[in-house]
Formats: sequence, C-alpha cells, structure tokens
Amino acid sequence: MKILLKGARITDPSQGIDGQGDILIDGEIIEKIGEKLDPEGCDIVDCRGLTAVPGLVDMHVHLRDPGQTHKEDLYSACRAAAAGGVTSLLAMPNTTPPMDSPELVRDLLSRAETADANVYTAACVTKGMLGGECTDMEALKAAGAIALSDDGRPVGRASCLLEGLEKAHRLGLAFTAHCEDTDLANGGLMNLGPVSEKLGVRGIPPAAEDCGVAREIAAAASIGAPVHICHVSTKGSVELIRDAKRRGVRVTAETCPHYLLLTDKALRSMDADFRMNPPLGSEEDRQALIEALCDGTLDAISTDHAPHTPEEKADFEKAPNGSIGMETSFAAAWTALRGRLGLSEVIALMSTAPAKILGIPAGTLRPGAKADVALIDPDEAWTVDPDKLHGKSRNTPFKGMELTGRVRAAYLKGKKVFEL
Repeated sequence: MKILLKGARITDPSQGIDGQGDILIDGEIIEKIGEKLDPEGCDIVDCRGLTAVPGLVDMHVHLRDPGQTHKEDLYSACRAAAAGGVTSLLAMPNTTPPMDSPELVRDLLSRAETADANVYTAACVTKGMLGGECTDMEALKAAGAIALSDDGRPVGRASCLLEGLEKAHRLGLAFTAHCEDTDLANGGLMNLGPVSEKLGVRGIPPAAEDCGVAREIAAAASIGAPVHICHVSTKGSVELIRDAKRRGVRVTAETCPHYLLLTDKALRSMDADFRMNPPLGSEEDRQALIEALCDGTLDAISTDHAPHTPEEKADFEKAPNGSIGMETSFAAAWTALRGRLGLSEVIALMSTAPAKILGIPAGTLRPGAKADVALIDPDEAWTVDPDKLHGKSRNTPFKGMELTGRVRAAYLKGKKVFEL
C-alpha cells in the first residue's frame, strides 16, 4: 500500500530541505520526495497547512517497564510518544529489576516490536545500578542494547565509570551520564535559592550537577572516549561543556523542555509535579540553556519522561522526582525557542541530532529511510489538559499552560500510529 502525504511543508534538517512538497511512502519506506507527485493507486493524505518532519527521537525516557507498570508500561509510553510525534526512543535502565542482564534486554525489545514507536534501550553500567561492579557489557550489546547508563543516579565508583566509558567506546555504544554529586545534593527537594529558602525546603545547590558534569568530562577526556551528558539544567554545567568542547573533549549534551520554559518559581505552589532531578533552576540557568542550544554547546533536546501516579505525587516532600514529557515535547520546546531558533533547527535538536548521537536509523526523511514521519502545525496554540494525555500518568509540569505547536499525526514505518 502506497501513501502520498500531499502538499505539506517538508522540513528535514538531515537533507537541508525546507519547502512545500509531497512524500510518497511505499510500505515501510519513504520512496520519494518531490513537488506535485501524483502516482496512481495510492492513498492520498491532504497535508496542506501542516509541516512534515522526521519523527522525533527522544533519547531519555523512563518506560517503568518492567516492574512499575502501574505508572507506565511499554505500550502506554509508546502511545504517548506517538501523540507527541516521537517515533524513536531510548529507554533508561532504572527499571525493577534494573536492565542489567541480556535476558531483560531481549524481553523488552521483543515486546516492543508491536509498540507505537521504535524502542531502543540503554543497559546498566553497573550490576543492579549499585555503582560497584560493572555489567557484562559485551553480552548486553549482543542482546540488543545500544547504550550504557546508570541514569537515575551517577555511576558510583570512578573506576566503573572509566571502564564503562572505555568499553562503550570500544563496543560502539553510547554512554549517557547522569551527573550528580549525591553528597552535595544531600536529599534536597528543589533548587537551592531564594524560593527554597522562603519555602523552608531543603535545596540542592547547582554545584551538585556541576561537579558531576566535571567528573564525567574529566573521565572521558582522560581516555579520549565520548560521553553524553543527560538533562543539563545549570549555567555552570553549560560553561563546563562549552569549555570541554573548545578543548576537543568528545562530549555531547541534552537538556529538556521543562528547563527551557520553567524555573524554580513554579515550586512556590508546593506542587510535586514540578519536582524533578535535576531540579528546575533559576531564570539565569534557563537563559543559559537557551543560549547553549543556540550556539551549539547543547546538542539535543530530550524529555526525561518520568511517570508517577497522582497518589505518589500528592505529598510534596515525599513524592518521587520526575515529570512526563513526550506528548508535550515538541510544543514545549518550540514555545520556548521560537524567535531564537527556526523550526528546522529545533527539529534537528529533537530528531536528527539525537539519532546521530545514538547511531540509530532515524531523524531523516531521505528516500530509502523508514517512513517515520510527524505532521505538525507549528502555529496552533493549545492548552495542556492532563486528562487528555495518552499515557497512564498525569504528572506534567505544563498542565494548564498554553503552548504553541501541535502534533496532528504520526507515522511509524508507514503506519499511522496517531491522529488528533
């Protein structure tokens, strides 16, 4: 079955394309891109007024599967992904049990074959994510893992960090690092600053992240291995990454939409949906992150999608950290960045660049590629209603906010997996 996406604005940074045209899909593959295509015997989809972009690639997602499927599961997460135009995602390994064995990797990837997004997984750097003993990384790669991480916490022992970086480089796996000095974080609930002081809530100093970033950069530089820094949230981390890139260190980094739109002032409501780790920072941090995306210091935008139940989030002090984000990812990022970056540049940050960092076949509308396509209206304004989202959890920090830019449909390997 052939499908013709007709009359869209096609924005594909991987090919430098940004203009009107048609996309012809044959089965799972993009057959042709051009103007005024009119082949016989195909299903024509009127895309006038919409923009066709490569399906988004979210390189930082917590599926909660296995072990915490009351919060989210593989299939509900991928439904939320599709509704956000995310057609490929990297699952983090802090599941229950942690993703530290080939059997767990194979089971997840096998079940993912029928989900509404391409699911890739990171496996643990250390056994049980306890930080003390490295996993069998060769076996994890053979089972299908494409990355290594202990995300949710930093790798405990520096010797394991170095071993993980070296083996990831040798095996061709991405190494994604949660950067945090847990001694400095010391159980804090939000950014240390005027808001935390006024609320009387224990704060986390920005140095907790900055020191963690410095450690990972130093470790990677010492052996010439690449490292990817997760969920950057502070001005200090931006400056460390910028300096490392100037020195030729092989570092890439991501930030998340909530750090681009919100600050710690959101926590004045004492609503735990605004609690995440790293925490929302100051306005100075927010502006530094936007500038870092504009000048290339930060390479990608991910969500750190972290579902929790309403019951868990009900108590501000006892609630776990994290917020959901895949369904709102494009809209939140575009709302924050429009006027500073063009649409093609934002799509590059959310699709082409993360696909390149992970080394996966995604982030492009090139003929011959899998037909993973998102249709978006970059001008549509809409208000986020948690009850209308597609995942199991409702802990979005954008609830009640008006965002600009909406995903209208998504195709995965030529199959429509979402339509608004």
